Amino acid sequence: MFFRTVLTELKKWSEKPDRKPLILRGARQVGKTTAVDIFAQEFNQYIYLNLEKPEDAHFFTENMPVEELIAAIFFSQNMEQGKGKSLLFIDEIQNSPEAVKMMRYFYESAKDLHVIAAGSLLETLIGRNISFPVGRVEYLFMNPLTFKEYLNATGEHEALKLLKEVPFPAYAHERMLKLFHIYTLIGGMPEIIKKYIERKDIVTLNPIFKNLLITYMDDVEKYARNDTVAKILRHAIQAAPYEAGKRIKFQGFGSSSYGSREMGEALKTLEKAMLITLIYPTTSIDPPLIPDYRKSPRLQFLDTGLINYFVGLQEYYFNLNDLSSFYQGILAEHIVGQELQAAFSRQLRNLSFWVREKKQSNAEVDFILPFKKYLIPIEVKSGKTGTLRSLHQFVNRVEHQYAVRLYSGRPEKTETVTPEKKKYTLLNLPYYLACNINAHLEWLVED
Repeated sequence: MFFRTVLTELKKWSEKPDRKPLILRGARQVGKTTAVDIFAQEFNQYIYLNLEKPEDAHFFTENMPVEELIAAIFFSQNMEQGKGKSLLFIDEIQNSPEAVKMMRYFYESAKDLHVIAAGSLLETLIGRNISFPVGRVEYLFMNPLTFKEYLNATGEHEALKLLKEVPFPAYAHERMLKLFHIYTLIGGMPEIIKKYIERKDIVTLNPIFKNLLITYMDDVEKYARNDTVAKILRHAIQAAPYEAGKRIKFQGFGSSSYGSREMGEALKTLEKAMLITLIYPTTSIDPPLIPDYRKSPRLQFLDTGLINYFVGLQEYYFNLNDLSSFYQGILAEHIVGQELQAAFSRQLRNLSFWVREKKQSNAEVDFILPFKKYLIPIEVKSGKTGTLRSLHQFVNRVEHQYAVRLYSGRPEKTETVTPEKKKYTLLNLPYYLACNINAHLEWLVED
């Protein structure tokens, strides 16, 4: 049972005077139930309901007033209402539209009771004309373990302390890069990390990776309207790891014969299940950052470790002598995207990348982050600064003079000039500092 950053957020939520019922979002198997179980230790009474079980779901089918419902739930657990702080956790709430409707009444009539709900594919309820009551619930997102959480789980406490330092100490770079290398290989799924801590053997993780992917396929197919849709969804899940980190088109996705509409619906279902994220480009150079949903998105998969297993990159990893070569291309960009996505999930901010699509003059910057009054370009590279052609095109068009390169080298700020002679400051950061990007952006602009 690892410490997760979400526990800090849960504590803040529990102490709010105007607290609302909380919907905990996240893909299956990222540790939502375990996190709530740990958090429950701060309460005098803890009630766990799993609405996949008929004996737990029946409370919400009786159409009882909320006061009677709460009394029935406490009575079934042989607990007394009002006896200290009480937490009610409703898991797999997507199985009960009636439970979703009841969330508003918990807020209106049971403010002393702490209520958390979780489940997979929650947005599919909207398709059934049922939605969580607007203004009467709040949301919190969970991702696979981040690099920070991985260091904590594996007992690398000194490395975790250093990760927070700005600027990062150069003496710790090589070891930190190796730790990040292992994290990138195995990913952040809690069960995978638990087994890795026990055995320190990558091969023993493969059955778990396989079972996770089977679970996702079986889970998503439950929500298919018919066998044809189920078949398309299965193809989408199997193809997604191979397309991760790339810009995609819905038409013929994954070398299929499926059309844009049917594959688009399948990919959006995977996005609702939080198995993938479709990252859309922007042409903005000044805030606000406005995604262009008419252009091809880039596909971000749930976890880089799952990609490594599914696509067969583990064997490639074992043959490497140079850490930098491991991060060239798509994999480096994907793990950075995974870290950035986790860093900004609490702000409900979608990632975006910048494009300039002109005849004979295309450009693409890997990520664009709003920071203060700027849009900061971020390129994921391992080459020399002279190869940053797209980054230079963006820098030439903005009024500020800041840019970031994430790579395998040491952290440093360098004064740089574009081929068009515009001076700017390039912040070079090793990949593992993506999790602390905001603090380093402060360092970038402090002068």
